[in-house]
Amino acid sequence: MVPSIRVILGIIGCAVCMLLYSAPILTFKRVIKEASVGEFSCIPYILTLFSCLTYSWYGFPVVSSGWKNLTVFLISSIGVLFEISFISIYLWFAPREKKKLVILIVSLVLAIFGMTVLISSFTIHTHHIRNIFVGSIGVLSAMLMYSSPLVAVKQVVRTRSVEFMPFYLSLFSFLTSLIWMVYGLLGRDPYITSPNCVGCATGILQLVVYCIYRSKDRPKTQNNMENDME
Repeated sequence: MVPSIRVILGIIGCAVCMLLYSAPILTFKRVIKEASVGEFSCIPYILTLFSCLTYSWYGFPVVSSGWKNLTVFLISSIGVLFEISFISIYLWFAPREKKKLVILIVSLVLAIFGMTVLISSFTIHTHHIRNIFVGSIGVLSAMLMYSSPLVAVKQVVRTRSVEFMPFYLSLFSFLTSLIWMVYGLLGRDPYITSPNCVGCATGILQLVVYCIYRSKDRPKTQNNMENDME
């Protein structure tokens, strides 16, 4: 019974993750339209890339025993493609100073991921230890990913504007964390459960802050949405 529920939750989690990964499309449509990244930061997308890379490897049979985390592997791999696309667009339109910083951080992320793959493949010889090693790095990467929206929360409070914290991005982030937290609990997998507990907390915080400040910024936000849809 529990394995069946876990499979169903994994499928639902993949669907909601697709919505989460695609949520920034409107933001980058605006970047392309204006040919400028403006005040948008690329850090959240780089941290999400780090998390997706790590968990795609975590779900792979080299680390997990068999394909028990197939859904984690699939959705994380799709997430990698989305984040690479967003980062590429950002690099195309970003000024030189920001490009250098993004390239430096992405290079660091790829180096850490590469070392993780090499160590877990050739130095560690049991699934159990590989699971602990890669899972621990996965928890760290996911914690960084889920903490990145706090920058947007701070900006909303400071500017009293929800422009840089879209509602659907916050909603899908919360739902994704909630589903994968339950998925991890059913599988007794602390490396999936623990970071998504943090994700639930930050998701709730974003939604609460959005509800507080949306009425104060409604006319401006509505105009921006209309411009994005053009």
